[in-house]
Amino acid sequence: MADMKKRSDCPISSSLDIWGDKWSLLIVRDLLFSIQCTYGDFLKSEEKIATNILATRLQMLESNGIITKLDHPDSKAKVLYQLTQKGIDLLPLMLEIHLWADKYSTIPPERNAIIKEVKKDKEAFIKSYTKQLKKLQVKESIEH
Repeated sequence: MADMKKRSDCPISSSLDIWGDKWSLLIVRDLLFSIQCTYGDFLKSEEKIATNILATRLQMLESNGIITKLDHPDSKAKVLYQLTQKGIDLLPLMLEIHLWADKYSTIPPERNAIIKEVKKDKEAFIKSYTKQLKKLQVKESIEH
């Protein structure tokens, strides 16, 4: 992990130093719901991240142990990005952001099913989805 100068010992401040910029949680979002992505996949998101910013954020997330790179099975010129356990552990935070957004703004229809499931039993959803992410994580690691 890269040594970063912390602004303070506050857990919120320290966490924001890692993923609190405008783009990092969107990368985590894409990996949570797509499982893995290529550089090009991130560039296709509707938020239109600039390539230089994407490269910097991917490098920072990797150096902080949130994501990892895997060889692409079909192309030596590409890599796949995947969440590490540390990245998967951001799931509850991401779900809370979804719930907050559902309360105060309009949620895209493709997210409504997730919100509905989370509202039924948040802990069960987190447990089940985390298990699914870990299983896919292991499968991808074995294949590469």
